[in-house]
Formats: sequence, C-alpha cells, structure tokens
Amino acid sequence: MIKDIKGLHHVTSRAGDAKTNNAFFTQTLGLRRVKKTVNFDAPDVYHLYYGDEAGTPGSVMTYFPFGQMPKGSRGAGEVGITEFDVPTGSLGFWSDHLASQGVTGLNKNTAFGETRLSFDGPDGDGFALVESEARDRAPWTGNGISDDTGILGFHGARFRLRDVDATGELLGFMGYQKGETAGDVTRYVIEGGNAADTIDLERVTGAVPTANQGAGSVHHIAFAVEDRAAQLRVREALMDTGYQVTPVIDRDYFWAIYFRTPGGVLFEIATNEPGFDRDEDTAHLGEALKLPTRYEPLRAKIEAGLPPIAN
Repeated sequence: MIKDIKGLHHVTSRAGDAKTNNAFFTQTLGLRRVKKTVNFDAPDVYHLYYGDEAGTPGSVMTYFPFGQMPKGSRGAGEVGITEFDVPTGSLGFWSDHLASQGVTGLNKNTAFGETRLSFDGPDGDGFALVESEARDRAPWTGNGISDDTGILGFHGARFRLRDVDATGELLGFMGYQKGETAGDVTRYVIEGGNAADTIDLERVTGAVPTANQGAGSVHHIAFAVEDRAAQLRVREALMDTGYQVTPVIDRDYFWAIYFRTPGGVLFEIATNEPGFDRDEDTAHLGEALKLPTRYEPLRAKIEAGLPPIAN
C-alpha cells in the first residue's frame, strides 16, 4: 500500500469564457487567483489557478478556459462534484450570496452527517460547499468574503462510476480507508494528510450515458505528495501494480505524473514543491502573466491573443 499520498493537491477543469471563469471564482466564490499562466500544450489558452492566499495544496481549483468550447455532458466516468469546505454555520450566508449572484442549482442537503450546499458553476460544473472545522486553514478574504464564511480549501470530490469496486480498490492501494456507504455513495478517507481528504464514489446505472468532456468538465484530479522522492515511490508502486504512468513532468509550480483509472478518471500525483511563490512574491500572486520558459520568446504574440481578465 502507498503511504505517501497526502490528500488532494488540485482539481483541473475545462471552461468556456476566461472572463466569466475568473469573475466567478474570484468574486462570487471569493477565492484568490494565485497564478495566471498558459496551457503547456496550447499556449493560446490560459491556465488559471484559484485558491487560498498561498495556493496551498488542497485548496487549488484550476481551469483551462477554451473560449467557445461546447459544454460537456454529464454522465458516468467523471468527477461529478468538486467539494469545498466552509466554516460551520456559514451555509445560510452562502445560500443568500450565491442566489443574489444568479447561481443556479442551489440545493441544501446532508450526506454522511455533513450539511452541504450544492450549486452549479458557470459552465454547468458540479460543486458543493460543506460545513467543516477549519483544521488549521484560513480563507482568503481579499475579495470581500469574510473570515467566518470564506472557503477554507477542498473537502474532497465525488466520482460518478458504473463500477466503483475497481476504483475503490485503487484508492485503498493509495492509502484511503473505505468508510460508510449511504445509498449509492461510498466514502473513502485518507488519514495523516491535509484536510482535503475525502473521495466519494457514486455508483450509477448502466442507463446513465458516459460523460463527454467539454466546458464544465473536470479534466483531471491531482493528489498531493510531499516531494519528488515520494512521487517516484508512488510512480514505482503504481507501475508495479500494472498502471501505465507517465514520466515525471515539470509543471513549473509542481512536478506531475498521470495515469488513467479503471473508471476512466484521469489521476495526477503532484508534488507540494516548489509552490506558486517560486516566480512571484506571495503578495502579488496571480497578477502577472507567467509563461513556461519555452514560450517566453513568443510572449508578445501570446499576450496579444489572450483575452484580458481583471486582476
């Protein structure tokens, strides 16, 4: 069994309009944009990162806004809901605030003894806010959301799968413990890591269509390891078990490896090092456009082609 996974690192999704995406996460949800860079494989597309003050692993939602990309269709084989923690007692505020911002899909409910507020993102993304203890986390308050209501970081994620057993076995190998089952949803929890420590597997029927990627779809979900040495141990263990894992890839702010799960979800293992302050002072994270080194000679052309977004 792998012992190096520390919970979630980040979740990366596709989006449509960059301005709409930026406004939703920084203004409606009150997160901090901690990095403004570009897609490594498509430098004409932003890669935007939102999180807490420093972009702490376990707090960061990232997006590739592809402009006129059609919306994805929901179904089996995807991360269906990305869940954020908020302070206990704050869902009343969030229900009123999100409604005032025109957010759709609002539904207050409970699961596994937790009070939740589900809602839709601007591209039909599935989200939920879960009332939780702070657990040594502090929200970003620079965008007008108060300290006693602000998003603390991730709670976890819910996968929608036809066959949950194989993915559950993989999560167990990664260090997660199988917990309670409520209806068609089984919870897995990892101990000893960060607070983004839950994965829920929802079993869906064969009648549910397979999800198609598009705007509003989660592209991949990343799990945190402390450093590159731990990442190499995880890679070796996964490959010894039969998974096809990519070589280590330098993503500037972390090192990454990727592999496809039995249920079809793309997993990433990302390092907590070096972090988002490697090329910007913490006080000014996410303000300037940062480019991978190989794209610096093309900066003028890239900047001219990207839509302006508010700081």
